[in-house]
Amino acid sequence: MAKKAKTVFICQECGTEHLQWMGKCMACGTWGSLVEEVVVPEKSDDVRSRSSSAKQGSKGPRPLRALWARQLARIDTGIGELNRVLGGGLVPGSLTLISGEPGIGKSTLIVQVAARLADRIGTVLYVSGEESEEQIKLRSDRVCGETGENLYVVSETNMENVLSMVEKLNPKFIIIDSIQTMYTDMLDSAPGSVSQVRACGNALMKLAKTEDIPIFIVAHVTKSGDLAGPKIVEHLVDTVLQFNGERDHEIRILRALKNRFGTTSEIGAFTMQEDGMIEIKDLSATFIESRDTVLPGSVISAIYEGSRPVFFEVQALTSTTNVGFARRTAIGIDNQRLNMIIAVLEKKVGIRLSDQDVYVNIVGGMKPDSTSTDLAVALSIYSALTERTPKHSIVAIGEVGLTGDMRSIANADKIVSEAERLGYAKTVLPSKNYDRIEKTIREKFKNADMLVPAKSLAEAIRTVF
Repeated sequence: MAKKAKTVFICQECGTEHLQWMGKCMACGTWGSLVEEVVVPEKSDDVRSRSSSAKQGSKGPRPLRALWARQLARIDTGIGELNRVLGGGLVPGSLTLISGEPGIGKSTLIVQVAARLADRIGTVLYVSGEESEEQIKLRSDRVCGETGENLYVVSETNMENVLSMVEKLNPKFIIIDSIQTMYTDMLDSAPGSVSQVRACGNALMKLAKTEDIPIFIVAHVTKSGDLAGPKIVEHLVDTVLQFNGERDHEIRILRALKNRFGTTSEIGAFTMQEDGMIEIKDLSATFIESRDTVLPGSVISAIYEGSRPVFFEVQALTSTTNVGFARRTAIGIDNQRLNMIIAVLEKKVGIRLSDQDVYVNIVGGMKPDSTSTDLAVALSIYSALTERTPKHSIVAIGEVGLTGDMRSIANADKIVSEAERLGYAKTVLPSKNYDRIEKTIREKFKNADMLVPAKSLAEAIRTVF
């Protein structure tokens, strides 16, 4: 006799089950996230029958050295920046999750990918639970023009129907837009709930792994920009891609937050145009409009993302405060990091900023998460306060410690090489980085005098100004 279904309360943020409703999830601490769901118990089969069926379906453990890995050729998506972020292209049988704020360009990018893969590898199935076929057609005509016969679209939210279509079409690539709109008849809960997301995600993962079909899944995001729904979505997939960018900026940055087949430090750059997402080949030139003009409060810095250095402009402005306390405003860098750099400038360099409002901005909407921009921020604040400009066109990289010393950063030699290629006269960097590459300076760099080492922030300011 089958057991009676029971009711549990599941947190929609972390997926933790509770026996009774509470105002706050006891696992993640989120308020108002518990939703009542009916859990259908499994059939009470005999344990021996289960073990016997498992023996028939499993090959059993085998020595690792006896296994051989298939060398699967990656699939070229036709978009170079997307290939870069994926690690060289799509892996057959991979499950990729792409997220981003509404209007950031997710649907535009995936319809471009779908159209190009349909011409390259064969049948592509685009499943949309949020738009009609006509809406997808209008977008496709705008960004891709006339598409081939291999691109199929359908507006469907039932997972069983989707799997039936896949069995008939036998596509080479599948897009699900979005996972929060899909549901299965096996569960009574609403689409987007933890149970539905888990069940639909598992079905898609099994389909991808057994049939070697790469699948793209679109996911919603919260107001803070994080992935909406339970963390189970991120754990199920092989790759998590996130679109970042501001609505008032044309530049869109695609970043891999998780990648089982490549590095998570690569970024792809696009610009939103009327005819779709256009790749940006020279990202540094986009962030730096003019290298010839040196103005007070402006310093060039760089970070190393994946396999390429990215240069950008750090701007600072100081103004005498008119209220009881000074304001500290930062766009593109962490505000707490800015407060720390200001404290080091006051304590170790001896400049007064307590009566100055300080504003710092990374031009172009770039949001570097590296500490290698500390020196550029400090130099730009000093330049804005004193109205002095560097003697030459410089690039400043390095982390500033609380003691005022310059701490080394990773990939400094690669940033210096790119700075030399771009034509910058000087590169200010920590002395420890200089010592590491000193032996190869004459061989690697045409102009060894362009390297300016600094042991402390005070020494860097004296050298630059």
